[in-house]
Amino acid sequence: MNRQVGGPCRTTCQRFKPSAMKHLLFDLDGTLLDPAEGIVASFQRGLAAVEVAPPPAAELHWIIGPPLRLAFPRAGVAAVDIDRALDGYRAHYRAGAMFQACAYDGIADVITACIARKHTLHVATSKPHVFAKPILAHFGLAQDFAGIFGAELDGTRDAKADVIAHLLATQGISARDCLMIGDREHDVIGARAHGIPTIGVTWGYGGRAELEAAGAAAIADKVLELPALVAALSAR
Repeated sequence: MNRQVGGPCRTTCQRFKPSAMKHLLFDLDGTLLDPAEGIVASFQRGLAAVEVAPPPAAELHWIIGPPLRLAFPRAGVAAVDIDRALDGYRAHYRAGAMFQACAYDGIADVITACIARKHTLHVATSKPHVFAKPILAHFGLAQDFAGIFGAELDGTRDAKADVIAHLLATQGISARDCLMIGDREHDVIGARAHGIPTIGVTWGYGGRAELEAAGAAAIADKVLELPALVAALSAR
């Protein structure tokens, strides 16, 4: 169930002047939504489908963010079994686990503030877009984004750099007008491949050390810090 959001951001953040960085590219899992419950349970089902003993849920938060085709081998799945593990994962995920998530407190206010400052918002996720779109619609956020871009089920555009390339080409926008916001090194590295700076967020699953090592331009420790950091980077 989506969390109730509130706080001062809806009024406070709107005081910032319009930004030169018109396009904000948001990661999904670990940035807009906390998807741990559904993703971890589905991953455990995927492991069980190929007879790999699933670790406890508390030991699997590292899987949130990277493409699953990279995560399953790290968890002990043989290369020949990755597709079967993915099938097991997706069967459970489609059955309802995809909605076992919650919006981070304050995210709706941040979205409202960024739109008020004339930013155009997009989603760039390594999650297949066939899941990302209904998930965002379920949480009442889909209408706030000009486009929702992700991987294909066959692995096309698993890499964040490829997702961003597809987004830029499809939307007809320039990388120099963009800013990425994400919680994992994959967001930073993928954006950097296009010369796009990233605000790393620490409420997700990467952590400050990972984001700084990857080269994040700024770090947000709290959701409501985002509009001020976007404004600061835009002013440089």
